Amino acid sequence: MDMPEILEGLSYNEKRLILALAARNGTASPQDLIDDGRFDLEVEIMGAASWLESKGLATLKEESEKFFILGTEGDAPELPERTAVKAISSAGGSMDMNGLADAMPGGADKIAVGWLKRKGLADIVKEGDAKLLVLTDKGRGILDSEMPDEALLHRMSKAPVPESEADKSLIKDLKGRQGMIAEKVVTTRSVTLTDLGVQASESGLELKPQITDLTDRMIQSGEWKDAEIRKYDVQAFAPTLTPAKKHPLTRLGAQVRRLFTDMGFTEMSSEYVQPAFWNLDVLFTPQDHPARDLQDTFYLESPASIRIDDEELVRTVRDIHVNGGETGSTGWGGEWSRERAEAALLRTHSTVSSIKYIAEHPDAPQKAFSISRIFRKESIDATHLPEFTQIEGIVIDENADFDMLISLIREFYSRMGFDQIRIRPAYFPYTEPSLELEVFFNGKWMELGGAGIFRPEVLEPFGVKCPVLAWGFGFERLAMLKWDIRDIRDLYISDLDNLKRNTVL
Repeated sequence: MDMPEILEGLSYNEKRLILALAARNGTASPQDLIDDGRFDLEVEIMGAASWLESKGLATLKEESEKFFILGTEGDAPELPERTAVKAISSAGGSMDMNGLADAMPGGADKIAVGWLKRKGLADIVKEGDAKLLVLTDKGRGILDSEMPDEALLHRMSKAPVPESEADKSLIKDLKGRQGMIAEKVVTTRSVTLTDLGVQASESGLELKPQITDLTDRMIQSGEWKDAEIRKYDVQAFAPTLTPAKKHPLTRLGAQVRRLFTDMGFTEMSSEYVQPAFWNLDVLFTPQDHPARDLQDTFYLESPASIRIDDEELVRTVRDIHVNGGETGSTGWGGEWSRERAEAALLRTHSTVSSIKYIAEHPDAPQKAFSISRIFRKESIDATHLPEFTQIEGIVIDENADFDMLISLIREFYSRMGFDQIRIRPAYFPYTEPSLELEVFFNGKWMELGGAGIFRPEVLEPFGVKCPVLAWGFGFERLAMLKWDIRDIRDLYISDLDNLKRNTVL
């Protein structure tokens, strides 16, 4: 294409951009051109620049740099281990665990103890029946000095810290502290004229209003005589037209539902908010289990508790926990707290739906499934989210056994297109035997969920005597396998380009 033909095909904004770049010796950022008063909006510049690049008249350069900032505005927060060291020092250099719990309410003491040990700031010394935290030399030394992670946080409170200047190990540790720091990506763009673009800028470009749609008003008024009519380039790039389609996760959910209903299953459900009684106690999870800690479970402030009105069921579950009740088990022993059982929480697994379904449908045979949202206090990373989805299922049948459970699991994943699976023994408080399922993905085995046969302690309160198979599979991880997604967060980022490229079949 010769120069006159190239110039004839330029739009008004493309000409503006060529002349604006020429005035800046051929290269500039969008902000430079806006500051010069040549353009008002960056979108105008980038749109014209894209067209110039497609015509070989300019090149676009984009560079992104990651910065780390504080997760909340204001000064750098005090680390829990710093608070603990101050408290222990004020107590003379040693303090028992209960004393630290009083000084750091809300479960912060448990976090602090972990970091004290990890950083070597304190030793745990047993004295009689009590456990004491005793400051080490290193712990006493930080009373008058700043730890490296504190120095980094203090720097972030003043200005964003570039990734290139941040210690990777410190960043990794700080990311593990929920909400402590966040990432910010800054992108800089520049547009540069090519040799052909420079030649075009020197070819006597004139800026005249262009007409793209000729109207009857323009013809009647004669306005068209003094305007430049834009030529249509039938060979120019045109954007791909993408038909509307459902989100990939919506389609996957429909596929899972269809698979289970084809196998004769009924869909079940339960509320997000549950008392710990149905989420944990009925499932024979001991009241001192780590899953009940604030670090693992979202407890509610309003309502803080949910009353259980079925006194007989409460008594039966309490007896099973304390001494096994009539199951032949010895139970967990100790004391059972109704107050802890009635604490309101966001369900941590969809097994709540299963046990409530069993309570309402105790007679065999039964087959039910759910695709349910659950909530856990997880740190967000490539394979974990604090809010995710579980594929839950149960089978109540007199002939149900472990072989049937494994066959169902293999059949489900086979129909979903995955044959390379591995099953290994596992432990859950409410099933025995128990198993965990793994699928080979991205060069390693990835856990997809757990399964097992409900223990008698779970079924006794509802009078169920025959075996009950149960499983819970990761829905998002199944999607990651299906579409070779390396980061679970990508499933919930509204990247329109990725959604458009996602195939329907």
